[in-house]
Amino acid sequence: MFITFEGLDGSGKSTQLRLLAGSLTTRGYPVVSTRNPGGTPLGDSIRALILDSRTDAAVGGIAPETEMALMFADRAQSLHQIIRPALAAGAIVLCDRYTDSSEAYQGAGRGLGPDRILAMHRAVCHNQQPDLTILLLPPLAASLARARRRNERHLRTRGTDENRFEREDDGFYARIYDQYETIAAREPDRVLALRDEASIERIATTVLAAVLERLPSPSAPRTP
Repeated sequence: MFITFEGLDGSGKSTQLRLLAGSLTTRGYPVVSTRNPGGTPLGDSIRALILDSRTDAAVGGIAPETEMALMFADRAQSLHQIIRPALAAGAIVLCDRYTDSSEAYQGAGRGLGPDRILAMHRAVCHNQQPDLTILLLPPLAASLARARRRNERHLRTRGTDENRFEREDDGFYARIYDQYETIAAREPDRVLALRDEASIERIATTVLAAVLERLPSPSAPRTP
């Protein structure tokens, strides 16, 4: 089973992915966790380039089309190196972001349009779709505030700067938020949209229940 987590930075998706991985592993399911961008050596290099707020000054600005192409280069490598091998070995794959992020951020946020993103997905990712997408959509302002505080903390404590997207204006994020809502309405069977500001524990319980009802019992899980 291929499960993705989507939402704005600061929505709590990485935390929920980690909690779900622990719950599934405890129940005997083999789990592989990864992220887009990143997760592979090539993907980590792309992540460092595309999320660093200093990149625009260093290269004279990243064109929206370049940003889209880099995201899909990362995604293609992740499918080749991590996602497909793990699925073939019988694992549950949990991925922090996937093509829905590109449709929201590059398609809506950057104005490239969803059709171009979905065409890239068909061409580069062979239209590999998640079985389930957990979409976290707490209020926009709260997500952005959390994301910016987190990135500032990481810059101080780790020296890593992933603020490039967080420096965009509120209109950019409003377009992203609206596109996520469009995706959820378009694909209700795949996308589980959670919009409230519930506690981490309550959201984790909801997510786990949604996943378990779609999974067979782990009678003899194989280690990927």
